[in-house]
Amino acid sequence: MRVKTGITRRANHKTVLKKAKGYLGRRRSVFKLAKQAVIKAGQYAYRDRKNNKRNFRALWIVRIGAALKPFELSYSRFIAALSENKIEIDRKILADLAKDEPRAFEAVVKKVK
Repeated sequence: MRVKTGITRRANHKTVLKKAKGYLGRRRSVFKLAKQAVIKAGQYAYRDRKNNKRNFRALWIVRIGAALKPFELSYSRFIAALSENKIEIDRKILADLAKDEPRAFEAVVKKVK
């Protein structure tokens, strides 16, 4: 007796079409197009998970630099001074302090100066 792929194929099609839910035009309903769209979406998602980290680090650096302007201190000098004084606060926390709690950030800057 030969084995037919009906059940497996239907399950595969269902999973791909489920992932393509919300896409525009035939990309959501035609398996061949949906499969291509889902694969490409996966490639973009993989790439952008890496880029996201890069973008956030850049954002934190900009925020810290902007918060240091009133203290007449550059970002690079500030980071160097932090490491000299053996203060280990990462950029994410520094950016949050600068944005949400300026007094705490000012205290860190004064400690470094």
